[in-house]
Amino acid sequence: MSFKEDVADLAKRAISAQAAVAQTEEATKNAIVMPFLRVLGFDVFDPTQVIPEYVADVGLKKGEKIDYAVKIGDRIEYLVEAKSVSTNLRDAQYSQLFRYFHTADANIGILTNGLHIWFFSDLDAPNKMDANPFFKFDLLAYDDNDLRELEKFHKANFSIENIKAAASSLKYLRGAMAFIEKQWANPDEEFVRMVARDFYEGQLRASVVETLKPIVKRAFDDLFRQRALKRIDVAFDGGGEEKLPEVNEAKVETTEEELQGFMIIRAIAAEVVPVSRIALRDAQSYCAILFDDNNRKPIARLHFNGKTKFVTVFGADKEGVRHDVAGWRTFSPCASRFE
Repeated sequence: MSFKEDVADLAKRAISAQAAVAQTEEATKNAIVMPFLRVLGFDVFDPTQVIPEYVADVGLKKGEKIDYAVKIGDRIEYLVEAKSVSTNLRDAQYSQLFRYFHTADANIGILTNGLHIWFFSDLDAPNKMDANPFFKFDLLAYDDNDLRELEKFHKANFSIENIKAAASSLKYLRGAMAFIEKQWANPDEEFVRMVARDFYEGQLRASVVETLKPIVKRAFDDLFRQRALKRIDVAFDGGGEEKLPEVNEAKVETTEEELQGFMIIRAIAAEVVPVSRIALRDAQSYCAILFDDNNRKPIARLHFNGKTKFVTVFGADKEGVRHDVAGWRTFSPCASRFE
């Protein structure tokens, strides 16, 4: 089978494990983690490739074991620590992986609960595993881009130089996004000065900078609204004869608010993909917005049927983040602003 088919088969195993088939660490390792290593091209029964229960004493810690050490050639490249499928990796303790990473001189640390697979390296400091993963793969929600990233870890494709180059790019991208988000919410004095130098001809005294702060913040807001409205024009007008999606489930009623929410989300996505690839699939408890009408590629879920309305947005890590909707207002394509 192709790599894509192998991962799809592994995803089926993950779904079975999620249904309480593999609740312990050992069951998770047998049901998903070992098959995952096979998908990456390793013979899990060959000790020259995969060493289970790998021991590397660290200081006063004697006899501790890491679940798997994975070798390519004569070098240990991956250290794998497995948790039970019921474990939330955000709350998982994986101090052994940190300690062993340095001792074994490995390049990649992998933490997994069988459903989610987190990849770590030493981008921040040589031979010291970073606190945050540079790549997360979700077997229950992945796309072709995720598959291309995962395939870099296949034994036949392995190049630590390529992996670390891609990891650095992701790290800097996250940093840039965090900085922009921070300045958007509350621009600091240095940022305001940097922006103002391009249009303010006078001396940038402290009082002037303080006056310009709300203007810079509003500039962020207005720029976003302008770009969003352009995308909304595409979403409403760019489809030609395209019709809104139909919902076939007899007991499901797609409300006007849900349709408006769908159109806004489709408009936001219009800059990077054709609007025809953003699909709506309604259900009784929520209204799902999907990429390519694939429930493994969620974009958002609209929870508009209860007393408290909120939107769950799925990011690159495929983990949903809840955003409460305050003061939802009816939106029309003729509106000059939307909230």
